[in-house]
Amino acid sequence: MSSLPLSVAALPIRRRHLIGGVPLLALGTVLPAGSPAETPLPGWTATRGGAGGRTLTVTTLAADGSGSLAAALAVPGARRIVFAVGGIIDLKRATLRIREPFVTIAGETAPSPGITLIRGGISVATHDVIVRHIRVRAGADGAAPQSGWEVDGLSCTAAHDVVIDHCSFAWATDENLSASGPRFDGGTTPDAWRAHTSRNITLTRNIIAEGLSHASHAKGEHSKGSLIHDNTTGILVAQNLYAHNHERHPLVKGGARVACVNNLIYDPGNRCLHYALNGVEWGDRAFVTGGMSIVGNVVRGGRSTRRGLPFLIVEGDGDLGLHMADNRAVHADGQPMHRIAILPTVRRPQVIDRPRPVVWPSGLRAIPAGQVEALVIAQAGARPWDRDAVDHRIVAEVREGTGRVIDDEREVGGYAVLANGPVAGKIRTR
Repeated sequence: MSSLPLSVAALPIRRRHLIGGVPLLALGTVLPAGSPAETPLPGWTATRGGAGGRTLTVTTLAADGSGSLAAALAVPGARRIVFAVGGIIDLKRATLRIREPFVTIAGETAPSPGITLIRGGISVATHDVIVRHIRVRAGADGAAPQSGWEVDGLSCTAAHDVVIDHCSFAWATDENLSASGPRFDGGTTPDAWRAHTSRNITLTRNIIAEGLSHASHAKGEHSKGSLIHDNTTGILVAQNLYAHNHERHPLVKGGARVACVNNLIYDPGNRCLHYALNGVEWGDRAFVTGGMSIVGNVVRGGRSTRRGLPFLIVEGDGDLGLHMADNRAVHADGQPMHRIAILPTVRRPQVIDRPRPVVWPSGLRAIPAGQVEALVIAQAGARPWDRDAVDHRIVAEVREGTGRVIDDEREVGGYAVLANGPVAGKIRTR
């Protein structure tokens, strides 16, 4: 195990008074529409989603049927989906599937309190998709421990040219937010595999929190932030807030190529950033060296963080080309985390240090780590100008150094109930 310190020394901060050098009172101000925070971060994808197509209006909070979000998603052709209602869409343990390409879900257009999906998640299995300002709170929904109710908040499955931006994910019983797909479809070469799994996925400015730990997943403990699967390429994970997940901040699997930039990670449990190529899963195929650029991230331990947790774990059998710069990571007591731990299985993986980013989208500029906390806390998640009670609580816990990994959404209040039912109003043009 390596015990090298981080490349930039971690500095303890009095969390109740300052974050990133900014007074807490100043963090309540969210940058207005049209500011840099409302423009896309440069990723590998040039998708415009549904731009130039029809405008479809969601007029009901029913899970399906006329006027529903599901119905709008099923319409073929380019389309932008806006909302004339705000409130909760109960998926009743179903998955909302996006199979038709060229679509933008514009959650910012809904009247307050915006759109929240409960008791289910979203699957993206197509291309040219943009999802913004939607909350997904899957939950255990009373399912018995290890009973097999396994649901992602949002999963991109063999999808490409997708942007998931300014959304809030919590209480998944599988991953909260992932880029996934088959590992080895399409042929026998890495290029063929990459062309048949998720690629060009941009995950930015989201809240990814409180994956449920000992809940209904068949494997038992399964509080997971993000899985970036084997051989995925062109994945940007930037300016997200991860809070109270046991593992996967993110977990990057064998041969994947990922840039992790300016994320704020609070209270990681057993794993923080993690790269793993599992040789058993690869069989007799030649291992592919993965690539990660890890720049300007901030990690703070909390109540659930295990003692001795390193910033990055490299595990399994495959090698990793790695560029790291300007990361800050401390335990709850202010002590710096070790830089890397290597956990081999059959062979010891090699970490190949690179002086320049090995994976980096054109036009992306990292902000200094010292500015990350203030920026992410102010801007991450769905509708940061109109956060709901769950996001308010999570952000407050990050600010104050409180909270923990949970097993059930009922431990923190459970699903919200709108006393007066759905809220109707004019479509916002934010």
